[in-house]
Amino acid sequence: MKNINITVTAALLACWSPVFSQSKFLALYPANPHYFVYQNKPTVLITSGEHYGAVLNTGFNYIMYLDELKSDGLNLTRTFSGSYHEPANAFNISNNTLAPTSEKFICPWSRSEEPGFKNGGNKFDLDKWDENYFKRLKSFIGAAQQRGIIVEFTLFCPFYEDSQWLLSPMNSINNINGVGNITRTEAYTLDKNGGLLNVQEKMVQKIIYELKDYDNIIYEICNEPYFGGVTLEWQQHIAAVISESEKLFIAKHLISQNIANGKSNIENPFAQVSVFNFHYAMPPSAVAMNYNLNKVIGDNETGFRGNTDSAYRMEAWRFMLAGGALYNNLDYSFAAGHETGNYRYPPAQPGGGSKTLRKELGYLKRFIERFDFVKMVPDTTTIIGRLPTNAIAQVLSENGKQYAIYIYRGKQVNLELALPAGKYEIEWLDTLTGKYYGKKSVRHRGGKASLTSSSYSEDIALRIVAVK
Repeated sequence: MKNINITVTAALLACWSPVFSQSKFLALYPANPHYFVYQNKPTVLITSGEHYGAVLNTGFNYIMYLDELKSDGLNLTRTFSGSYHEPANAFNISNNTLAPTSEKFICPWSRSEEPGFKNGGNKFDLDKWDENYFKRLKSFIGAAQQRGIIVEFTLFCPFYEDSQWLLSPMNSINNINGVGNITRTEAYTLDKNGGLLNVQEKMVQKIIYELKDYDNIIYEICNEPYFGGVTLEWQQHIAAVISESEKLFIAKHLISQNIANGKSNIENPFAQVSVFNFHYAMPPSAVAMNYNLNKVIGDNETGFRGNTDSAYRMEAWRFMLAGGALYNNLDYSFAAGHETGNYRYPPAQPGGGSKTLRKELGYLKRFIERFDFVKMVPDTTTIIGRLPTNAIAQVLSENGKQYAIYIYRGKQVNLELALPAGKYEIEWLDTLTGKYYGKKSVRHRGGKASLTSSSYSEDIALRIVAVK
């Protein structure tokens, strides 16, 4: 690995006196690092958020957007830095927040006096920061912090197609610095980057300095680095840049790495990474395969499965009750001019999102928070009876003390559970309305316990807690 140039960071730190403690920053929960702790409280992160353009698209009113997330009981958003953005209609997304017009696009680098940016307007000067960008960035992070919302800040993204690379400030055709005269698949490498590595290092260092005081950030190295030629060595180098840049900070931020679409066994994990994210992680085997790492496993992007809410609600429940700690659905009902999530996207939109779905995800978050969930682990032994045809169950438990059970498919279920002797409080949750019903206390002698649900339309959840 190349030596990291920390000159910029050292100079910036010279005028900074650390006053923030780690205790209130988002971190891994010490006694169970499969979960987060934030503001000294055990935390899971669940959301249905916009398509990552909240900062780089100045046409997007992020205050209205963050207010909407808070009103639905959600506490996460994911946003891109501006080192990557998309052309209109990329991936067949209508009214894409990640595809601003040239006059609405803002990024860490300032515009120069030279015309010629491929999307319109002047080229970029990669040696000069755009202070308006950093003002907007800090305002966004601060507004999220005030609302208890965590920001997963994605530093880089691969260029999936030439049409995206043609819009990048890092492409030599769009900057005045003579760097980036390479193909899109060489942008995130250590040896073929056309002079971009130093530019990328400085951008990371600048962002980390500017955001050092905010307690609600996860830094993600790169979105979907398994596309577009992103090398593992480059990812590890950027992780080291982040860590080195925060070396003198009292309070440090978590670093996340995007591992794969679906599932993958993580081998030789980076020491700096605490959050391992998957995309489209259905079924949730990505959690089980990597639970031994004792770190957070997240599903930080899903979608592309049509417009119906149920697909994403069910994925969230299954993933979180498999032991995941972070879930984010791509919500296309958020768009510039529709920051309250009321955009009526066309049927051809690759994913979904709605006010209804956000409420349903809020029910999931509150369901988990009613447990002492940091003491719970994935459970495959408590359910001992057969489920209805095609039905699937997911269970988190602390044996003999608390059980969170989720069942999807079927219309009604008669559960047979192996429970230790004790007195239990039992209640069912309608996942579509957030209403609990059938609450009762039972004394169990131990062994098989039989519980019967009422009918349900798509899925149902069960809460069992030992009481004195």
